[in-house]
Amino acid sequence: MRLVPVLVLLLVPGVLAGQSAAVRRAAATITEADVKSRIFIIAHDSMGGRDTPSPGLEMTAAYIAAEFKRFGLQPGGDSGSFIQRYPIRRTQLDTAKSEVTVEGPDGGVRLRLTRDAALYQGPAKSGSWPVVLVGGPVDSLHPAVGELKGKAAIWYPDLRQGMAGIRMAGRHLSRGGASTVLISVPSDSLMDAQLSPQTRIRQSAGVVSGVPWLLARESAVLIQLPQAGETIQGMRQATSFTALPVEGWTVTLSLEERVLQEQRPPNTVGILEGSDPRLKHEYIVFSAHMDHVGARRSSDMPATADTIWNGADDDASGTVGVVELAEAFSRPGARPKRSLIFLTVSGEEKGLWGSDWFGANPPVPIGQIVANLNADMIGRNWKDTIVVIGREHSDLGQTLAAVNAKHPELKMTAIDDLWPEQSFYTRSDHFNFAKRGVPVLFFFNGTHSDYHRPSDQPEKIDAEKEARIVQLIYWLAREIGNAPERPQWERASYAKYVTDGKQ
Repeated sequence: MRLVPVLVLLLVPGVLAGQSAAVRRAAATITEADVKSRIFIIAHDSMGGRDTPSPGLEMTAAYIAAEFKRFGLQPGGDSGSFIQRYPIRRTQLDTAKSEVTVEGPDGGVRLRLTRDAALYQGPAKSGSWPVVLVGGPVDSLHPAVGELKGKAAIWYPDLRQGMAGIRMAGRHLSRGGASTVLISVPSDSLMDAQLSPQTRIRQSAGVVSGVPWLLARESAVLIQLPQAGETIQGMRQATSFTALPVEGWTVTLSLEERVLQEQRPPNTVGILEGSDPRLKHEYIVFSAHMDHVGARRSSDMPATADTIWNGADDDASGTVGVVELAEAFSRPGARPKRSLIFLTVSGEEKGLWGSDWFGANPPVPIGQIVANLNADMIGRNWKDTIVVIGREHSDLGQTLAAVNAKHPELKMTAIDDLWPEQSFYTRSDHFNFAKRGVPVLFFFNGTHSDYHRPSDQPEKIDAEKEARIVQLIYWLAREIGNAPERPQWERASYAKYVTDGKQ
């Protein structure tokens, strides 16, 4: 009876040593040579700069999908494939068929979008909502903001702050729950200047989120509803945030768009199941954007200049990192307890399109994704340092610090955001996970003189340095993947950033 424990004691160290050796061998597959060869494939001139959409982007996605298949990953895309597609549409507002009406017990106002109203931003959607009048400085924390939920906010702003100030204040109204925002414009010349842009062709991906903001010509309202003049004057002169529900009044939007073209560019998605029967139902996502800005000529370029913007650092470097991690974790004995998703997205340069679609349409419930590790530009600048943005927003920052200290052989120090004023936390694909409640870290070496230039070429990538950064991400993911508890947000950061994907 006592032989079994003895045998277990004898065998377990050998088993653990074997597992540790397998884990180290997997990390060692992330090499300078591999990074360099893959960078030269993805950022080659034949890819044409990988615009979204473009043939070069399709070739890049096909290459990554073939690698995921070769590694033995499970497809996480559409219809059992490694490719997930999302719609992008070129649309134009049909102003002749669109209008805004405001109606109540004392009369009504009809505003045509050919003259007296303009869609300023947001989706061209239709609907009817009760009215709440808004005046004074917008305060997102004021108790009266609660009056906006599910309402049409007719807003009388101080236009001296300019349109940039109006955009910033208007976001508070949207986040307060307003279903649409109608901005009353007392200046006819300013209103006239806004009519032309609304007929421009708009390009958008997936379902346009947010709420419609419209501009309304105040003089047209007063001609049709002169008794509103005193109320409008009072709201515009308000010195503190004021939200006044108006019983029996509704705003109705009837907005129509023409779809001029629809295309479906790719993301690539591969899944590696975790080794633990319980924790394998939780997932870590590695992400990077495989797109760049395509081929173009800027005004300061000579006629003989290279017109292909290869995007070697931005972001072939991060894309290669995801592929290298997929290869490493797919090696025998390397799987952590939690499952892993390897994601390369497109449309980042156009507005984080691909990651937003993935976040809204993941292959597993978004609540089962416990962390996102995003790599966007990791092949340039310092030899021994990598900026990791978002460390302060969750306990992933503490985990990273511990892992970094355990691996001095990498000669790579992860540091905090050096440029908080540039808001990089909101400018890459990790943000589409963060706003849906997933803790994130963003690996980023900063910009340089070749950023968004044709000179961002593969031969300028420091592949040796990048391999060490990717190995650091590997060891970090192992720690997250085997931890008994999932990562946790800092409370203040969660309140600030998590919006469940809504704007």
